[in-house]
Formats: sequence, C-alpha cells, structure tokens
Amino acid sequence: MTQWINTTHDWAASVDRDHLDAIRAEVDRYAPGGVLHLVLEVLAYADDEAESAGQHGQCTVTLHGDGSISIADNGRGTDTRVDEHGNVVKKPVMATKDLRFFDDLAAPLLPDGHPRRGMSVVAALSDWLIHTNRRENGSWTQRYEHGIPVTDLEPIVDDGTTGTTVHFLCDLPHAEITPYLRFPHLDITVRQRSLRKK
Repeated sequence: MTQWINTTHDWAASVDRDHLDAIRAEVDRYAPGGVLHLVLEVLAYADDEAESAGQHGQCTVTLHGDGSISIADNGRGTDTRVDEHGNVVKKPVMATKDLRFFDDLAAPLLPDGHPRRGMSVVAALSDWLIHTNRRENGSWTQRYEHGIPVTDLEPIVDDGTTGTTVHFLCDLPHAEITPYLRFPHLDITVRQRSLRKK
C-alpha cells in the first residue's frame, strides 16, 4: 500500500472496530450532552478545513423532520487518493481514531465545554450516517451504520461544487444547538425541515 503521511488519521486502515466499540461503551464520555456534541464535532472538522484553506467557510445545519441532522460545508471535500492498484482510497475520518485529539488529555474544548475527539465519535454513535463528498477530482457518497461502512464509495454526479455533507441519525438526547455555533472560520446557517406527509 502507498505510504501516506498520517497527520490526522492512519491511512493504513479504513475501519477500526475496537475504537468504535470503545466509543459506544462510554457514550457519556464521548458525547456529553448528546446530539449537540456530535454536531459540534462535525462543525469543528469543517472549521479546520476552512482554516487550512485560508478562507472563511459556509456551513448549513439542517434539522430534519425525522430527527436526523445534516451538516453541509463548502470546503474542498474529504481527501481522496488513488493507490498503486488504481483503487480510490478516502481519508478514513469516520471509522478510525483522530490522531490529534482522541487520546489527548489536553484536547481543545468545543463550544459546549467538552473535549474534541473526532468524527469517529459521530459515526460510532449514529444509527446511520451518510458521508457525501464533492471534490474537484470526483464525488461520492457512503453510508455507515454504527460507524461501520455498509456501502462502498458510490459515485455521484458532479454538480460543480466542492464540500462535504454529513447526514446522521442517533437516539441520543437533543438540545438547542444555536447558542453553541461559535466557530471562527465558519458562517453557519440553521434550517428546520418538517417531515413530509404522504
């Protein structure tokens, strides 16, 4: 396998089941306050992306009628590379440990006052999560259930934009999120969608 520099995640594996199990075994530790903390974990990643790109990002948080939440940003999209066999490999942000924060006792605090741990917390504690990625070199979507990918990367039609959308549903307690949406490199819009009647 191609050796890539591991700055935030280890590219050698796409899923770390022991890591995901450890998160699920200590929900109160890794998602204090419930869904709010998961939203902040996703926004922190988008904030990082905007900062590294040297720009101010746009992000939309949508509260769906079925209780799910989607967070869409206009960044460069999750890093995707091609290995020596021609296989598309994406940065394993959803199902492996964030090397910067997860085990760091001095991890930065999110706006809810609790430590940042990484995107794997969101995936592990969600009944389902759909990661949609748009980059200049291609777009795809992938579904996870409790942090485990249940589909391959499924190509989607490019729409001329770049960015990442994380759409997830979990049964943790919900709380008001608006007072906590304080990220220095993001302009955040919150939308509420009602459940469509059949």
